[in-house]
Amino acid sequence: MLKAVLWVLLAVPAALTALDFYQGNLGARPVTEAIHQIGLWGIRYLFLALAITPVRQLWRWNRLAVWRRNIGVASFCYLAVHFSLYVIDQKFDLWKVASEIVLRYYLTIGFVALCGLCALAVTSTDAMTRRLGGKRWRQLHRVVYLIGLLATIHFFMQSKLNVYEPVIMGGLLIWLLGWRAFEAWTEIDMRRWEWASGFSIAVAVLTAFGEALYYDLLTPAPFLRVLDANLMIELDMLRPAWWVLAITLGVSVVAAVRQTTAKAARKRAKPA
Repeated sequence: MLKAVLWVLLAVPAALTALDFYQGNLGARPVTEAIHQIGLWGIRYLFLALAITPVRQLWRWNRLAVWRRNIGVASFCYLAVHFSLYVIDQKFDLWKVASEIVLRYYLTIGFVALCGLCALAVTSTDAMTRRLGGKRWRQLHRVVYLIGLLATIHFFMQSKLNVYEPVIMGGLLIWLLGWRAFEAWTEIDMRRWEWASGFSIAVAVLTAFGEALYYDLLTPAPFLRVLDANLMIELDMLRPAWWVLAITLGVSVVAAVRQTTAKAARKRAKPA
């Protein structure tokens, strides 16, 4: 029952896009707008799937693990529709589609990411997990982090100068990759909310510097002016660095509450 509810929720953005298309609310180029909306949700779901492991460990909520596979498959479905709509937009001219993928780097990167995600979706069943074996299956599915990187690069290149949400995705990707790196290569226990909170602040600052550098290199906007704007809080238009901080620090705050509550419960449960 829970899985069915999850899939209904995951399908909501696609249903809303389909409804807007039917009602003529997607502008002068409805197929192109649908391509962008569906692709955006595909990337969002990919990042949501990537976030399951650190969130599960921080919140000490192992039941979240069962959602990761379904959200990952939903991400593939959205991105497969994203690509299919692009083929439709090209009037099913497969030769043109293939040549565009070869000649346009951002399409090449996006197509490689889609193929990688397809491989993960195909091997996401229980039968394939048993066939591959747990160790080989985990090694294969670590490729999802590379796919996340490729998807973010594709998003950046496709967005050109309007990189507001790609910068948010980039900051979140740094947090996710950094989390895995600290867990794998250091003695730091990233499951403690204190470490996670400090890391969130560092990543937010790095996101602010990264966006300022991006605009400094590609536009006339001066580095320091963009950085100053990034570090200011404007509630009507929060800069990407603040969104990265709010999302990742929010996870840590919930973890702090859950960990503190659990610790207090264990103390009360001890015999006097």
